[in-house]
Amino acid sequence: MQYIVLVTPQAERDLEDIKDYIALHDDPAKAQHVVDRLELAISKLSKSPERGARVRELQVLGIAEFREVFFKPYRIIYKLVRNEVHIALIADGRRDMQSLLQRRLFNL
Repeated sequence: MQYIVLVTPQAERDLEDIKDYIALHDDPAKAQHVVDRLELAISKLSKSPERGARVRELQVLGIAEFREVFFKPYRIIYKLVRNEVHIALIADGRRDMQSLLQRRLFNL
């Protein structure tokens, strides 16, 4: 089954922020490389979204509908809705993910 991948506006901003941060603090070419790899990981979800692991910070709260894939150290967090993959968050996994997930996913 082919899934439709939808990137939320917030997740699009996440990609832009990641690119801007790396370009400013490291190298614009590296920034583009990281974004390209994140976009590739996202596009692969159209074929096999079930491969993603459950998000451990949410599982401890009894929330199992969100999954994640990695392009280390980045985490791509998404939810399956019928034949769609909704990308909710793209973030550096070294951040305080519990707080970030709470702000992003529960305070909509």
